[in-house]
Amino acid sequence: MFSARRLNSSWASRYIPFISVALLAFTYPVVARAAEAHSQFDGSELGLAWIIPFIGILISIALLPLITPRFWEHRFGAVSAFWACALLAPMAVAFGPDVTWNALLHTLLLEYLPFIILLFALFVVAGGINISGNLVGTPSTNVAILTVGTLLASVIGTTGASMVLIRPMIRANAARRRKVHVFIFFIFLVSNIGGSLTPLGDPPLFLGFLKGVDFFWTFEHMLLPMLMMAGALLAIFYVFDLLSWRHEKGLHDTRAQHQLRVVGLHNILYLFGILAAVLASGTWNSGISVNVYDMELGLEGLGRDVVLLVISYFSYKSTRPSIRIENAFTWKPIQEVAILFAGIFVTMVPALAILRAGTAGVAAPLAEFVTSPSGQPINAAYFWVTGALSSFLDNAPTYLVFFNLAGGVPESLMGPLANTLLAISAGAVFMGANSYIGNAPNFMVKSICEERGIRMPSFFGYMIWSGTILLPLFLAVTWIFF
Repeated sequence: MFSARRLNSSWASRYIPFISVALLAFTYPVVARAAEAHSQFDGSELGLAWIIPFIGILISIALLPLITPRFWEHRFGAVSAFWACALLAPMAVAFGPDVTWNALLHTLLLEYLPFIILLFALFVVAGGINISGNLVGTPSTNVAILTVGTLLASVIGTTGASMVLIRPMIRANAARRRKVHVFIFFIFLVSNIGGSLTPLGDPPLFLGFLKGVDFFWTFEHMLLPMLMMAGALLAIFYVFDLLSWRHEKGLHDTRAQHQLRVVGLHNILYLFGILAAVLASGTWNSGISVNVYDMELGLEGLGRDVVLLVISYFSYKSTRPSIRIENAFTWKPIQEVAILFAGIFVTMVPALAILRAGTAGVAAPLAEFVTSPSGQPINAAYFWVTGALSSFLDNAPTYLVFFNLAGGVPESLMGPLANTLLAISAGAVFMGANSYIGNAPNFMVKSICEERGIRMPSFFGYMIWSGTILLPLFLAVTWIFF
């Protein structure tokens, strides 16, 4: 928990991004009246210099915690705001306040807020489920938890499975000295690879479902690559964990303490309520929308966000405080994720716009790289390019860009081009594990672990782990499937 002094001393840095948005909202009408209107933010007009703020915030996340940990701990909100402003100010000059405002609003209202509200709801609900009992982090116990989490991720999503199981995994391994690898493999499997089998598992696959990809197509085609990845990772983990465990032989009491116990079970109903709200928002077309600054917000999206917030409220109020205390539940992880990802979402706007421009923009070489001279898709290239970009950009819009680049016709992509769609899907889901920001739950798991005193690898340190372990497996997937 934060002390009052610590909370007050860092209040400004935490809320600077939100204060900045509020001030911009207040002053915008005055600025806009004097500005020349532009209709859209066109990625074909952008050079690579526009992605400097995005690279800047990634480097800040990677290096500042190592170079100046105390500064980062108290001022990460100011750093996030700085890089957001480093993009918005030049955009306002180059494209006008209207385009800048519309791009910012689009990102905040249609992308960032739904993302953070869903993450918040899962964080609150999962924090009210306490799994305790005979949880001693032996290699076999850890493999069992990882296996359950990997399978559960395709049912309740990678974020949901990660939030439900990360605290039991921490508790099981609390007495171990060598345990960082446990949580790295947890991110690999539960937070990423496990969400491969259904559209509920990971946002890119859900977008494909909304575009017309059959619900069970994902299971049928992703099953073998997912089993290969998960099986190999579980085997590697077991050997690694067994060696680590033997170094600590005699330090742990592995006798049963008491039976496995789950409390806060009513939150499982709330968890399925969250899944139902997300699924309904994607399949229900109300035909009703609310106009906000010439932006249409659909009733289904607004209704989903309201339902998620209501579920969060009732979950928090209906769960005994002692359950959250046993889970060491605090608001710090969701605060850190919300503030840092606000800056990330804003600064990635030009990068995604450049990708969407396809052959008309500076990313044209990427579009040419995934297509043969005869016009046929190169599946291995689709897998690696989609995956590489999904490692750092939001993997959902990245999936959508390459889905459309491959033709965007679901009947064709599920038929003659099924292997191309498989390459895009596998790249977006699997390679989200390459970095802490590749998929929504990665950074949340890191933050929860660090709050509990576990020294997770730095941004680049994690990528050394992922590069060493995952890249050879991705090469094997390429050779076998693409």
